[in-house]
Amino acid sequence: MTLPAPAPDRTCLVTGASSGIGVELARELARRGHGVTLVARREAPLTALAEELTSAHGVRTEVVTADLADQAARGGLSTELGNRGLTVDVLVNNAGFSTMGPVHASDPDREVAMLRTDVEAVAHLCSIFLPGMVERGRGAVLNVASTAAFQPLPGQAGYGGSKAFVLSYSQAVAQEVRGRGVTVTVLCPGPVETGFADAMGLDTEIANGALPRFMWVTAEAVAADAVEGLDRGRGVVIPGLPNKVGARLAHLTPRRLLLPVLSSRHPSRRT
Repeated sequence: MTLPAPAPDRTCLVTGASSGIGVELARELARRGHGVTLVARREAPLTALAEELTSAHGVRTEVVTADLADQAARGGLSTELGNRGLTVDVLVNNAGFSTMGPVHASDPDREVAMLRTDVEAVAHLCSIFLPGMVERGRGAVLNVASTAAFQPLPGQAGYGGSKAFVLSYSQAVAQEVRGRGVTVTVLCPGPVETGFADAMGLDTEIANGALPRFMWVTAEAVAADAVEGLDRGRGVVIPGLPNKVGARLAHLTPRRLLLPVLSSRHPSRRT
């Protein structure tokens, strides 16, 4: 097992912990006895989750509100946790969102905010917290990507490109820290039953119809697979056999054949 042992002065920093997969990742880590630091923009759901985890598992929980698209806010996390006497032994880069529709009809500010959250925050937080992990000879990083990382995604071009970055970046960093007591795992879920589609302004029925029902996985199952993979030091975790097969096929299929199919089936074509 590779997850560092829990201790009162150690924490698992989980971004995007106010909803969906982030909530379940925090629950899974707390269930294993790890203290957690919950980070998101909205304080109320973080506080409620912190109280739940402390009550259910007796672990130390911290709440830090921050907009991960803001560089200064990200940079302040290390100082804030240091002031609380905490060392980050596990970093979970889960915060993220997607825009929807063709780039030529996009909101430029929204596109840039997505890239800052989905790409910039991942690289920034890794560069902040990995040095300490390497110096201590212990640590684990979980970066959340998507099966969208394995092929371009017309209709969500920026999101697919962002997740491709997270996958490539995570695999490269994992090799860099190999043998130093630190592991890097990238989580690539397929469609997950969360409020993710709602945040994009996409009707739930349309979102559910975009992919076969057998490919959908619950957030609880995704989190369980992710933390188990993190604990075992696995490089890539893709929850659900259909999604593993789909990611492999998408990666191997010639783009000239794949892209027209993806474009025609994308939910943005139906809205």
